[in-house]
Order: sequence, then C-alpha cells, then structure tokens
Amino acid sequence: MWFTEKWSPNIHFSIEVKEHLYHQKTQFQQMDFYDSYELGIFFALDGIMMANEKDEFIYHEMIIHTPMSIHPKVEHVLVIGGGDGGSVRELTKYHKIQSIDLVEIDEQVVRACQKYLPKMTIGLEDPRVAVYFEDGLQFVKNTNKKYDLIIVDSTDPIGPGEGLFSMAFYQNCYRILNGDGMLINQHESPYFEKEKKEMQRAHQKIKNLFPIASVYQAFIPTYPSGHWLFGFASKKYHPITDFSGSSTEKLGIKTKYYNDEVHIGSFGLPNYVKNALSKI
Repeated sequence: MWFTEKWSPNIHFSIEVKEHLYHQKTQFQQMDFYDSYELGIFFALDGIMMANEKDEFIYHEMIIHTPMSIHPKVEHVLVIGGGDGGSVRELTKYHKIQSIDLVEIDEQVVRACQKYLPKMTIGLEDPRVAVYFEDGLQFVKNTNKKYDLIIVDSTDPIGPGEGLFSMAFYQNCYRILNGDGMLINQHESPYFEKEKKEMQRAHQKIKNLFPIASVYQAFIPTYPSGHWLFGFASKKYHPITDFSGSSTEKLGIKTKYYNDEVHIGSFGLPNYVKNALSKI
C-alpha cells in the first residue's frame, strides 16, 4: 500500500505504508492517519501530509525556538492552527510563558492526533494551555487579549486555511500584538510555482504591515521540495541583530535541529529565493 501526494502536476511523492489506521471526512476536510515503514505514523489532510514521527521536530523547533530566541519576554502566546500539538509542545518547554491559546478550527484533528500521535500532543495537557475550537480568522477579529507572540501554524492557503493568508487576518494579528510583539507563519516553499506565488502574496501583505519583515528557511524532507520557509514579522526585534544566542542552549532545552548556527544560517537565503521576494 502506498500513500502518494502530488507535489506538482509532474512530480509525486510516495510512501509505502504498513497500515491505513484511520479515515474521517470531518466538517472541514478529509483526514487520514497511516503507519509507514520509514516515517512512522503520519497524517494527511485532503491528501497533503501534515506531520510524521520522523521529521516533525524540524518544523516545530524552527517555528517556535527561532522567535523565542529573539524576544526576551514572551509571556502570552497565540497559536493559530497547529492541531497536531507540536508547536504547543515546544512552547511548554519555556517556564516564563504564562498562557498559550491554541485556536484550531477542526476539533477532530486534535482528537485524532491525541490518539495516534500522543508524543506530539502532550503539551496540550499543560495547565497554561487553553484550546478554542473555532475559526482563527474570527478569533483574531473578535478578541481583545494582547499577545507577545503569534504562531500561524496553518495548512496551505486552500480550504479551512485560506483565511489565514488574508490581509484582514494579518491586520488583526498586528492589532492584538503588544508593542514589541512578533508574528511567525509557515510561509510555503519557494521551489514549485504554486507554493512560490502563495509565499510571495503572504510576504507582501506582512511587509506592508510590520516594520521588520523577513523570511527564514528549514529543510524538511517530507514537505514539497524539502525546502520550506517561515515568515518572520516583528514590531521591534530584528531576527539577527537582536539575537544573542539560542534560548534553547541558555535554558538547557534539548533540540535535534535548532541551534545557534542554524538560527543565523536560516536567514541566509539562496539567491533564487531573494529574487522571488524582491519581485513583490
């Protein structure tokens, strides 16, 4: 049995699986969990892999520890999406954080991940975590709570994740951030044309709102092309000049991907990515 994801019309990514563990058509999307020979258990939404046991640490370490190593006083965090729990798990390693609000539109994703990927969802048991099953677009529009850090751990800009790439969403994120707040979002891949255009659209909106807007990268083998980007936006702190060493090393947090050198190097983009960003 094989799971196949279409990376482009001409390139497919296939994984041999031991067992198709679970299938459900939720109110918002199709959800499937598989047990594979090489990647362990993984899950897909609408046929697109979201996370797997073998390399999920790369994505979650980079989306969380990068901003946590720049902002010195993160106390209140909002995570939009991230129903697999990986981002929350990494955030709970910081004792200085007082509250973590997770907003996930699809409760069934969280419940299934708690069953099949318990090592990823363990952070949801932390008493500082509050989970809201609602649309992230509406949450940021209606809340008056202020945050130091917003993590947009969304799916691709189709289906239930589409609104999380809109200008209205980013404007409301800016509004509910404190004066030194930061926004991090998964920023798609620069390699394939479809994802590159979404990356350009998102970056254009963010850089028009925030005084500091940048892009950084990670290499995630099971995401399309393996070359993945994150958006960095800040009202005050610069990702390099305000970086004085990884918070993970200072606090003794063990990581498998993120470190001081990776932090600095991740903001050194290849020329083809720089060129794509300069054209918007």
